[in-house]
Amino acid sequence: MRGVVLHAPRDVRVEEREDPRILLPTDAIIRLSATCVCGSDLWPYRGIETVHGPSPMGHEYVGVVQEVGDEVREIKPGQFVVGSFFASDNTCPICRAGYQSSCVHREPVGGLGAQAEYLRVPLADGTLVATPDLPTDDLVPALLAASDVLGTGWFGAVAAEVGPGKTVAVVGDGAVGLLAVLAARRLGAERVIAVSRHEPRQKLATHYGATDIVTERGDDGVARIKDLTDGLGAHSVIEAVGTQESMLQAIRSTRAGGHVGYVGVAHDVELPGEELFFSHVHLHGGPAPVRRFLPELIDLIYRREIDPGRVFDLTLPLDQAAEGYRAMDERRAVKVLLNP
Repeated sequence: MRGVVLHAPRDVRVEEREDPRILLPTDAIIRLSATCVCGSDLWPYRGIETVHGPSPMGHEYVGVVQEVGDEVREIKPGQFVVGSFFASDNTCPICRAGYQSSCVHREPVGGLGAQAEYLRVPLADGTLVATPDLPTDDLVPALLAASDVLGTGWFGAVAAEVGPGKTVAVVGDGAVGLLAVLAARRLGAERVIAVSRHEPRQKLATHYGATDIVTERGDDGVARIKDLTDGLGAHSVIEAVGTQESMLQAIRSTRAGGHVGYVGVAHDVELPGEELFFSHVHLHGGPAPVRRFLPELIDLIYRREIDPGRVFDLTLPLDQAAEGYRAMDERRAVKVLLNP
């Protein structure tokens, strides 16, 4: 099969890879209907994360089940399924508490390479959620978004305790940040402040429910959010970047007693202990337990109450994956969908 392999920073190739096969009785093999490039894929692409030799890429996926192992009971061949970027059994105590991305048996799907034609999914019964039927083509991008960026933005909003009547700020205008705006509005936020410098992303944030746009970053961004909130800061702030600047902007934009939901993959982030101590700000986040939210998100998508698929503003065939990486790296695209 064809699959995307990162050989070194900025060296993305589509190569022939071995077809996946059932290795454990809890596995499933799916034929991918769509996959995509994630903002977190840009960390190794840019050389910020070390690339140790050729690495299969991709952890977002939807597709049709081709084969299942002998111990798979719920997932059937022929079903269209959505999965998340961590395989989980969905039965351990951590999963039952709603944190499937920290399942005691978790396996990262990224190492298996979902930017490909086929994918082996471990722990299939716990990881995959079947849709009611084979979706129409126009629903596929939305369902693909649910496998990571929608679920991650949703978790960011839940972790930030977003709710009716609250003012929410979203730091980050990538796909996760934009869909965190959508999630905040769905969860009842009265006001949503999106931090973005880029007009196309500002427009999409507004489409998803942002009431205010802040173009400043860092301390200037904090000051602007404070200006919009009577000097207090937002009740809830969603951090969707993962840098030192974005995390501090999120914490400092939150009012005393407020909540930060951080879902950007952190790189070299250090928090000043004394400032954090006196801030009275709650922090919660980490790798999103997407599996917790998939049934609800799939239902909302099928009822056409939300359309997270709009974050895909560039669609390419799998063979042009390298251009997809370049487009996102250069901010010519918010998120690139790849058709296997």
